[in-house]
Amino acid sequence: MKIILDAICGLALFLASNLACSAALPGIPEFIDEMVSRHHFNRAELVSVFEHAQHRPLVIEAISRPSTIKPWLLYRQAFVNRKRIQLGLLFWNKYRPTLRRAEKVYGVPQEIIVAVIGVETIYGKSMGNFRVLDALTTLAFDYPARSVFFREELENFLLLAQEQQFDLLSLRGSYAGALGIPQFMPSSYRKYAVDFNGNHKIDLLREDRDAIGSVANYLHNFGWLSNEPVAQIAKNGIEPLPGEARKFRTMTDWAVLGVTPVKATAPEKTARLVDFTVEQGKEFWLAFNNFDVITRYNNSDFYAMTVFQLAQELKAAGPVKSLATVSAKKSDRAVIAKVK
Repeated sequence: MKIILDAICGLALFLASNLACSAALPGIPEFIDEMVSRHHFNRAELVSVFEHAQHRPLVIEAISRPSTIKPWLLYRQAFVNRKRIQLGLLFWNKYRPTLRRAEKVYGVPQEIIVAVIGVETIYGKSMGNFRVLDALTTLAFDYPARSVFFREELENFLLLAQEQQFDLLSLRGSYAGALGIPQFMPSSYRKYAVDFNGNHKIDLLREDRDAIGSVANYLHNFGWLSNEPVAQIAKNGIEPLPGEARKFRTMTDWAVLGVTPVKATAPEKTARLVDFTVEQGKEFWLAFNNFDVITRYNNSDFYAMTVFQLAQELKAAGPVKSLATVSAKKSDRAVIAKVK
């Protein structure tokens, strides 16, 4: 594994001088043993890597208070807004051929792909400020609630760095260790990222086309059903019985319980009932298979509904129609600056 340490070691230590070194965290020596035994890593290099990894309490703080604890309307407002819609339309217009191809290959609608990237990183403009090595090391060895998961992600990150020749001490991402334009966890990067621009290299850090194809491939692999609904607002709803909050029923069965979608839906379609608190009270939705596929990206009904509603806003506006309203004398850069 080629790791550039000497050139940036001093700078990394200077910037993180007020942080505790992670090498002393329980479990790291055993993890190094496993990586050497299982994947034939160089022991001295791994020891050096973890000597430079920093324990980040801020990571624990951030993951312990996710944004989904906000009220629904505040959460939605943060993602379904003029800035993301306008930038999304510019992104869609710029990559229309690529998005059409992704939809054709994987069956995922273009607006869903654009919405996911918009929610995740505002089209690559906000990819995270945490060093991925620090975030994953902290969570793997100092976050018992999900230590097994993050230990596996740390393992995949080291393998990914080896495969992609990433610099372990400079790569930055989210507090959970997600990286790149679509914010893939390392295991997802290795499993689902694709070379969609045909340059024989997979690059989710810089290549928008690769990000587009990879998001579509990810959703496809988790069971996206082409030409099937995501969610339908219901005329009314009921509080789920204990243990049945995520139970799928046919439209016929829901109708017997007094729940019907506003838009006519085939009686054999299955969905579960979700609700959101709005100004008028409860808003009920019937969430279909594709809604739950979106939750595989982020296990939150708030997240899935935000992606869906941003996608609907983008689709309603339409990239060509929207850009036609922009003065021909204005560049994309000027439009982006205006909506920031």
